[in-house]
Amino acid sequence: MRAAALYGTAGSLVLTALTAAPAGSAQTPAGWAERHGTAVAAERAAADGIRFGNCSAEQDAPGSFQCGTVTVPLDYAHPDGTKIKLTVSRVKATGRDGKQAVARQGSLVFNPGGPGASGMYFPLIGMIPEWKRIAAAYDLVGYAPRGVGRSAPLSCQDPKRLLRGPSQSPTHPSESYKKERVARAKAFARGCLQRSGPGIRHFSSLNNARDLDVLRAALGERKLTFMGASYGTYFGSLYATLFPAHVRRMVFDSAVNPDPEQVWYQNNLDQSVAFEGRWADFRAWIAKHDKVYGLGGTPEEVLRSYERARARLAAEPAGGKVGPGQLQGAFLQAGYYDDYWPQRALALSAYLKGDPKPLIRQAGPHPEAVTEQENSKAVYTAVQCNDAPWPRSWHTWDRDNTRLARVAPFETWDNVWMNLPCAYWPLPRQRPLDVRTSPGELPPTLILAAERDAATPYAGALEMHRRLSGSVLVTEQAAGTHGIGGGPNACVNAYLDAYLLEGRLPVRRAACAPHAEPQPAPLRAKRYARPATNSATDLRRPV
Repeated sequence: MRAAALYGTAGSLVLTALTAAPAGSAQTPAGWAERHGTAVAAERAAADGIRFGNCSAEQDAPGSFQCGTVTVPLDYAHPDGTKIKLTVSRVKATGRDGKQAVARQGSLVFNPGGPGASGMYFPLIGMIPEWKRIAAAYDLVGYAPRGVGRSAPLSCQDPKRLLRGPSQSPTHPSESYKKERVARAKAFARGCLQRSGPGIRHFSSLNNARDLDVLRAALGERKLTFMGASYGTYFGSLYATLFPAHVRRMVFDSAVNPDPEQVWYQNNLDQSVAFEGRWADFRAWIAKHDKVYGLGGTPEEVLRSYERARARLAAEPAGGKVGPGQLQGAFLQAGYYDDYWPQRALALSAYLKGDPKPLIRQAGPHPEAVTEQENSKAVYTAVQCNDAPWPRSWHTWDRDNTRLARVAPFETWDNVWMNLPCAYWPLPRQRPLDVRTSPGELPPTLILAAERDAATPYAGALEMHRRLSGSVLVTEQAAGTHGIGGGPNACVNAYLDAYLLEGRLPVRRAACAPHAEPQPAPLRAKRYARPATNSATDLRRPV
């Protein structure tokens, strides 16, 4: 039910009290202006609602897939100042589970992570069998967070720069290469401010959490039902800390470590270590299927095959498009999702046997996607750089990652180059919020985690579980897929359904056996596209 007075009597009293306190008074607590601004924006959004309609004139999605916008302040400390619009998508609850009628439970809002990923296509997941029960009870709602897609998009460089050809990816870079990458990081940081303007300072995780509360109000929901994956778990935990009384149910799928001391520099160091372990898992799987791929019967032999391909690509890029950097990017995706393993192994094997076409298809550039990719990287950079302090000295980065690369060479330096603009960020940085809730302050929440997840190492789920009082942790043991809710593990899905549909949870923790390993793809296979999958995070995957 949508009504102008969604807050009710108690909420109106709170808003009146907030309005009565002068913003500049000596008694004003830290963050008061932003809290007041969020309350003002949410009340306006509750009154306005969202006018849903066709997403575009050329819409080829089902007619039930609709889009609209919600207006939020650029700066919550000034709710009457500059406004931006966030695009929102929705498929209404079907109301039926097979032949059985199902009562509507409200809106389920989803964020796929990033920062920089769009959830606009999430509502279409209701067509997948694993999601039909949830889609019967909930309006499935996705949105593009601030800066993403059409939601006040950010940019830091000309997207065409992403098409400049094959790149290197040294695991132990030379001093001259490091110097070149430092210069590129400085230029990228400057470009963010030049292309997006000083308002880019307001693109942060805290504002993403505040936007979520405005979206809740615009949808006509007194309390929020939310599912966040990966980075979505981080600003979801900020929301739980800032607005615990506004939470109905929350799912944290593949949880980021929310410890303020981890955000974001240390989290990225930990991620590089975890990817080394997941890369070893992938190589062990390839070795187990040596009769199919011929890349080696041990993980060490598979590594030698991979390094042989890297060396060959460095000397002569495949198709003039795929160098070591593109190879690394393609195999990094396999570190996130094990259903990529068969096709990546097939491409590597075919390339070393003289057929580069599968590798070019999988690792080569996609000109039609560069604008989206550049936008996503711009939002990622802005949010992470604004969120927290980063080391400003190159010496610190060089020292820490030179040590780390000795034991975790697979992803360490590429992770550095992705985040290095934050060392030279030209705007103030925030101090991360101390995520935590007291007993009884927050309704029970559900945390899902794979034990060998590399993108969000398992220690992050344990820390999230410790900080959110009353939370329940469900672990997929001995598995490493990133984003497990609604995926191939029926045990995980049973816990997800029980929570979202019935509010039912285990006592504190539960464990599920791993989902089945992927089956190898024979070299004679002609299908090189990525496999179809079910997890909500798959709707944001790279091609």
